[in-house]
Amino acid sequence: MSSSELLAIEEVLPKENKNKKIYIPIRAKFFISLICATLWVAFSIYLSIPWIKDLSALTNIFMALFIIGGIAYVPGFMNAFLISSLLLDKQPKFKIGNPIDEITILVAAYNEEEGIFDTLKYIKHQEYNGKVNTIVINNNSNDRTVEEVYRVKKELNMNVTCIDEPNPGKFNALNTGLKNTTSKYVITLDADTLLHKKAIKHLVSRINSAPSDIAAVAGSVLVRNSRDNLLTKLQEWDYFLSISSIKRMQGMFQGTLVAQGAFSIYKTEIVKDLGGWSDAIGEDIILTWNMLSKNYRVYFEPLAVAFTDAPTKLIHFIRQRSRWARGMIEGLRMIKPWEQPNIYYKFLTAIDLFIPYMDFLIHSFSFQDVY
Repeated sequence: MSSSELLAIEEVLPKENKNKKIYIPIRAKFFISLICATLWVAFSIYLSIPWIKDLSALTNIFMALFIIGGIAYVPGFMNAFLISSLLLDKQPKFKIGNPIDEITILVAAYNEEEGIFDTLKYIKHQEYNGKVNTIVINNNSNDRTVEEVYRVKKELNMNVTCIDEPNPGKFNALNTGLKNTTSKYVITLDADTLLHKKAIKHLVSRINSAPSDIAAVAGSVLVRNSRDNLLTKLQEWDYFLSISSIKRMQGMFQGTLVAQGAFSIYKTEIVKDLGGWSDAIGEDIILTWNMLSKNYRVYFEPLAVAFTDAPTKLIHFIRQRSRWARGMIEGLRMIKPWEQPNIYYKFLTAIDLFIPYMDFLIHSFSFQDVY
């Protein structure tokens, strides 16, 4: 190598070092966010002193702090921690950008005649170089779901298998599909959910780029039918800003609390070792928390996008969120936050303990405002 070439290399190296961003360890990010959230609460308490005095005159100091804490201090702490974490977050680049791993997709289907064809069609058109096995588990459908699956197989020449599971319950359907899974990775997908063309590629890339003790990666699920009415428009922003932001924060601390059944990837062997999906309302929550309790990591990949239909009627929306809340409570009952193996998982799951407290106070005051 000539001296001129060596000089050229020496001139390039300092520039690369100058452009290299400072790496902040996860533990440091956690405590920075914790300090920022604590300072915000302290500032909030200072500002609310007149409010505390007025409310104490009507009740007492303990009741005043209990009320203000549930509608101001605790939500403020959570939001400050979330914002601080997101500002510090930098998603690692994929180490493997074009994976070729064989995967199996499980689609539990109960009376999905209207949408199952499109769901499978979007799987067929994925930009993914590995082998994709698709298993549809017919869970006691009494419409033309099975006929639609075979129509996809014939018209699209798709590698799809349809099996029957007579016992009702999504967990039974998924466990039956799991027994028929031999690939290293398994993906669960709701029968009314459509995949972006690179969704599987990004999901597999993320789990391949993660440390060996990762168990699952949650995909990013957004609302497809946001133009139906005002309720679905509101849910579009809820999914996009609230749910995705929280999952990204949790993923940064390697403890995404729900690798949702609507669209997530799991290591097959780990799911089988944990006994598959439980007989629970939130079977995906229980599985994820079981993974965390064994000190496995669970990530979130924002680029792995899927689109689902949000409830269009208020009663259906209330039922959906009620199921989510009951699933969270099931998780808290089965695996206590203080039983989680590391500080991140303890903290993230402990946050859920305060949600009923906040909901009670916020709904109580909202009810009084209406009447």
